[in-house]
Parts: sequence; C-alpha cells; structure tokens
Amino acid sequence: MSRKLIPLQVSDASSFAKSLRLQLSAHEGLPSHLQFLNMLARAAGYGNFQSLRAKAGPAESEGQLPASAPAANVEIDRKHIDRVQRSFDEELRLVRWPSRRMDQITALWLLWSQIPSTTEMSEKEVNALLRDRHLFGDHALLRRELCELGLMSRTRDGSVYRRVERPMPIHASAILSQRSERQAS
Repeated sequence: MSRKLIPLQVSDASSFAKSLRLQLSAHEGLPSHLQFLNMLARAAGYGNFQSLRAKAGPAESEGQLPASAPAANVEIDRKHIDRVQRSFDEELRLVRWPSRRMDQITALWLLWSQIPSTTEMSEKEVNALLRDRHLFGDHALLRRELCELGLMSRTRDGSVYRRVERPMPIHASAILSQRSERQAS
C-alpha cells in the first residue's frame, strides 16, 4: 500500500520557524512523532495534523500544492507589526522599502490586498497601480517581488498580470484590522 504524501507549504518561513520554536521550547523533552507533526501543522496555520491531512485531499495526489492555510495559533510579533507599519503612510502607501526580508514580505502582502482580485491587468496597469501605492520610486521592484513571492501571476510574455488568491498571513491581517479599526473610530 502506497503512502499518501501530505505536502506542507508556508507563505512565510520566518514566522513558521518562530512558531515552531515557541512550541518546541514550551514542550518538555523530545516530542513524539505525532506531537511533532501537530507542531509542524500548527506552525503552518492548521489546527493540528489531522486538519492538515484533511485539507490535503485529492488535489495533492495530482501534484498540486494547496494554498497556504490561515494562521490559527500563530503568535503575533508586535515589534514586526510596528516596523512594517512605519513603512506605510496613513493612506497605506509604502513610504520606504523595508530592510528585513520578513518585513518586506508583510509589506508585499499589504500591497497585494490593494490589487483588485479576479481582474486581469496589463503590465502598464500594474505599474500605474503600484506607482500610486508607493512613494520610493521603484514600482518594477514591487512588481517583480509580488510575482516571485507568488502573490501575482503573469503570462510568459508579461502582458497579463493577475492577483493570486491566498489566505493572508496573520501579521498582514493584523495590520489591516488595526487600520480599519482606526478608520472606523
């Protein structure tokens, strides 16, 4: 009987590693095989290994990877959130490109949230949108990074771009929630 492969994909390796480290440090002794599988699944944003296995479904047996799971029990890093928020102005325009890769990824997610979903756009339209959403003058860097991170897809010739729908990581979601609460009050 062949074993079913259960792929694990994470959108941010750094937050995955931090969450796993926190779980391992809180655990007494060496975790069992199942305990470690549960820790891995929780660090990736699943409730436990069973929920990861349930979401694997038939699509993975055909070689497709699932979209990253929503972060469930991931610790929120307030310093990270504050650093990323300082890179944006009140209109959620990126004022400067963050120096830390983890901050860059969160900033890209925030830009991603401002791209229209289910809309095909030309390179010119993407460039115009990104020019309006940042103030440091390098829209090509942002466009490339969004594509390399898998948040946008483009045709081989680069003529058509489209936002890739995925669950947003917990830190980016927290920033958007804080901003919407501020605007509501």
